[in-house]
Amino acid sequence: MKMKKTELKVKGMHCHSCEMLVKDELEEIPGVHGVEANHKDGFVKIVHDESVNIEAIKSKIKELGYEVIGIEKKE
Repeated sequence: MKMKKTELKVKGMHCHSCEMLVKDELEEIPGVHGVEANHKDGFVKIVHDESVNIEAIKSKIKELGYEVIGIEKKE
């Protein structure tokens, strides 16, 4: 299965704990193979397979109390 990389611009992460929360929660989603979060730059990079619904990822981030304000897909 082909891997994809998606970068989301996320508002509301303020510290390392925020990064770890987002990383840990997103890595629980089936098909997600890696997550990098950076509160200083406000991004979350996700490595995932084609089965992953980006809307589900955005929903999870919102559920955690953060806001997705942009998306940049990378193959």
